[in-house]
Amino acid sequence: MATGKTEKARRQRQGDLRDGNLRVKGENFYRDAKKVKHLNMYKTGGAVRNAKGEVIKAAYLQDTKVPTARVDPNRRWFGNTRVIAQDALSHFRDAMADKQHDTYSVLLKRNKLPMSLLDEKDTTESPTAKILETESYSKTFGPKAQRKKINVAASSLEELAEITSKDNEKFEEKQTLAPTLGLMGGIDTDEFTAEAKEYIFSKGQSKRIWNELYKVIDSSDVVIHVLDARDPLGTRCKSVEDYIKKECPHKHLIYVLNKCDLVPTWVAAAWVKHLSKDYPTIAFHASITNSFGKGSLIQLLRQFSVLHKDRKQISIGFIGYPNTGKSSIINTLRRKKVCQVAPIPGETKVWQYITLMKRIFLIDCPGIVPPSTKDTESDILFRGVVRIEHVSHPEQYIPELLAKCQRKHLERTYEISGWKNAEEFIELLARKTGKLLRGAEPDETGVARQVIQDFNRGKIPWFVPPPEDTEVRTGQDKKAHHKRKRAEREEAALAAEQEEYIKETEDIQGGIESEPDVSQDGEQDDNRPTKKQRA
Repeated sequence: MATGKTEKARRQRQGDLRDGNLRVKGENFYRDAKKVKHLNMYKTGGAVRNAKGEVIKAAYLQDTKVPTARVDPNRRWFGNTRVIAQDALSHFRDAMADKQHDTYSVLLKRNKLPMSLLDEKDTTESPTAKILETESYSKTFGPKAQRKKINVAASSLEELAEITSKDNEKFEEKQTLAPTLGLMGGIDTDEFTAEAKEYIFSKGQSKRIWNELYKVIDSSDVVIHVLDARDPLGTRCKSVEDYIKKECPHKHLIYVLNKCDLVPTWVAAAWVKHLSKDYPTIAFHASITNSFGKGSLIQLLRQFSVLHKDRKQISIGFIGYPNTGKSSIINTLRRKKVCQVAPIPGETKVWQYITLMKRIFLIDCPGIVPPSTKDTESDILFRGVVRIEHVSHPEQYIPELLAKCQRKHLERTYEISGWKNAEEFIELLARKTGKLLRGAEPDETGVARQVIQDFNRGKIPWFVPPPEDTEVRTGQDKKAHHKRKRAEREEAALAAEQEEYIKETEDIQGGIESEPDVSQDGEQDDNRPTKKQRA
């Protein structure tokens, strides 16, 4: 044997033109195990028969004989069971009932005992249907039977009609909202009937956006729910929270109260305290150069990274209403513009991965709006869900906007005063800004759009007041002395301001009463107070 080129030349020289493999040094011309197995498949595929044609050995997997098989009586089959006594189970339920739903507790090591035992309750009675109480035996069976079927749902026709009407209402509401709700399942109706809304107010409810949300939830280990500090409960997606709590209980959920720079400090602190009862809450102000709460959020994410040491990295998903600042928070954490941001809703179209650290990844999600039949068009508009340039007749929402804002804030922002209703407010603002139509008529649509745009972008101060703190505090207050001193200083300063105001008022009134008469030559005295001094 030689190399292939040498062997081929030898054959040509000797005139050997037979077909066949060239025997080359180093090659194996024998059949390997795979080839032998493949060829045996054609040989031994059928049944083996004798001279009479009877089947001696059936083909593979075609034998009709029942095998005699039994389980080996070995103790190993029963060694993997766990038995718990009833008193131990009751003690376990009492000890773990509070910890199970505590959002501030993290499960580090799962016990072999199934956690479903916590939700099960011991029933003293078997759940049997009370048939005889609903309908007697003689009316159902026997010669005097009046029915062919047992009715256990209702005891009377009135109750049956009531149950039917309630089921019909629930079905209609579910059919209306189910296409946009997706897998969430819960529909927030609050006993209100769905009303016909403009198409633009259905933004954030398409199947594409809900699919993006499911991708983010499935891919995230920690879900951050971004809320607007001006209206935290209005921008809270309750159905999404219930879905995560039910379907993904192993995922962590935290709140980030963004735009806390647009509300007073006491309002942000009260909302953080109120929301912390449900989930951990962090106040945040998204800004690349001057942020607030960035260190606390990064430290919290690092704690989650330490908790999941068994994973190479963890993913943090940001969800929430449109225009709440999800992409701005990611840019703040990265200290540069990695996500496209804009003061209009719907800027983020698809989900995207951003690397924060070696073991922490961030996921940006488009804004979602859970369907709710109790939300009016004005509520959806004031939350920044829709773009104001697409809304028809925006002047109809100005009265509700004026009710949400204080009068002094509007006067300070637009430098106008003296209006009594929404029409006068629009007219005064239109004449001040010069937005007039033909015939010096005010441009109500343009002015209303500008006001609503300023309202959503934070130029007009407003916020939803937090709920009252009903917590009863016990114990000694260590800062009571400092609080008393501060209250005394504030009272003294207020009293001084009132005294100064009273003195100025008396001086002005005294100056008006002692105003000199006009002289004969038509000139007044130089000591007469001016209009500014009178004011």
